[in-house]
Amino acid sequence: MEDTTRYDMLGCDGNKAMHTPNLDRLAEEGVRFSKAYSTQPVCGPARSCIFTGLYPHATGVIANSMALTQGVKTIGEYLQPKGIHCAYIGKWHLDGGDYFGNGVCPPGYDPAYWFDMRLYLDGMQEADRRRSRKKSTSVEGDGIDASFTYGHQVCDRALSFLEKHHDEDFFLTVSLDEPHGPYLCPKQYIDMYEDYVMPVTPDYKDDLRDKPELEKLWAAPRLHEDKEHLKPSQKYLFGCNSFADSELGRVVDAVDRLCPGAMVVFTSDHGCGLDSHSLAMKGPSVYEAIAHIPLIVRGGEGMSAKGGSVYSHVASHVDLVPTFLDYFGIEQPPVLPGRSMRSAIEHPEGEPYRQYVYCEFHRYEIDHDGFGGLQFMRAIISDRYKLAEFLTDSDEFFDLAKDPYELRNYLDDPDHAEMRDRMHEKLMGMMNDTRDPYRGYQWTCRPWYTKKEKNWECDGFTRQRPTGPGEERQLDYDTGMPITEFVRFKIKPKK
Repeated sequence: MEDTTRYDMLGCDGNKAMHTPNLDRLAEEGVRFSKAYSTQPVCGPARSCIFTGLYPHATGVIANSMALTQGVKTIGEYLQPKGIHCAYIGKWHLDGGDYFGNGVCPPGYDPAYWFDMRLYLDGMQEADRRRSRKKSTSVEGDGIDASFTYGHQVCDRALSFLEKHHDEDFFLTVSLDEPHGPYLCPKQYIDMYEDYVMPVTPDYKDDLRDKPELEKLWAAPRLHEDKEHLKPSQKYLFGCNSFADSELGRVVDAVDRLCPGAMVVFTSDHGCGLDSHSLAMKGPSVYEAIAHIPLIVRGGEGMSAKGGSVYSHVASHVDLVPTFLDYFGIEQPPVLPGRSMRSAIEHPEGEPYRQYVYCEFHRYEIDHDGFGGLQFMRAIISDRYKLAEFLTDSDEFFDLAKDPYELRNYLDDPDHAEMRDRMHEKLMGMMNDTRDPYRGYQWTCRPWYTKKEKNWECDGFTRQRPTGPGEERQLDYDTGMPITEFVRFKIKPKK
């Protein structure tokens, strides 16, 4: 896993200027999911979904610097009791601490291999700590050696784990901070992109005239730059991306040598605006540059497909935990809303395993009010359409077949009203079914959706939460007895 790698930062995704030979090889030997999306394009919330199988609104991690809610289990806590050796090496971002973590191994994982960014910094003298947070460190003089970087030290520990435990059933996570800033890597990788200029596609010239106000505020002052003479360059990001590829390549090589039957999955938490639509970094958006992420699965024994395959339908991070459980033959608990991707991995040319995926946003970080502060977004995405709803702003509806660069907002277009409303209803159903704590009539009754009237009782249901393995069942309010079925109970209207 990498951080801030958008879908088009891999050569195998069509951008031949990106030097990522190891991940490209992984795609040649497995399945590349060409339409995979993050469930919330922010580090912590995205990771909370990847490793719990729950949407961020259910994990408690609705922003960075927030911890998982008590009782929410990670994949390690599902697998470890089944005798599967779980190790997590690298960036975690789910302990409620600062960017670097608290240095404490969470339940479900082997503490001998735990190595978050706090432990990386704790192993340095003050001068090196400061150097490790400056991108200039990568190019000062002759630059730095790979061994100085977090990514290299993470991968060294992963190699150690594989050497010692490859004969066991195991689940190993290798989570790099790279290519996220400060873009620490040997100078040679940055030099590879010294003269590289990104293609200026039509989305770079989007004037946002029919888009939500939050996007215009986010885009300023880039929105008013000279769009006719743009020469976007990201040599530090792309250089560090190629360095991350080389480090992960060491791990994949070790897997090939020591346990060739293992499943290997690669992804990133979110993308990055890079001035597409005049937007920087990540945030409340379903634009391709921000929410669309790379996902490659090289299936293992019992769950594999022909190498070099492409699954061309929508896929979601929420389905990774169900897929891992399926791979190990463990029943999926009813609390998980996702579904196994087995059919897409084994038969990528077949029917879609799902029609829609979902994305959301709350805020970037709890500790400061940047990135727009509070921005409630709920979104639904299909192979062709995207509907993004903003609780305190106007909404967006995109038709990727007619408008692949997402320049036009079709929200009020009468020819798209039927599909827009259908997707809205699906989105509201998902919010209900997953017990989204932020649901309510404010979402349901949008200005353009007139099929439902505002009602204090909203949809009039109470939904008892399904329980996972080892959790005590909730008790029925009226009887005090454990709930045995998870059904919707209609609230009786008040007389």
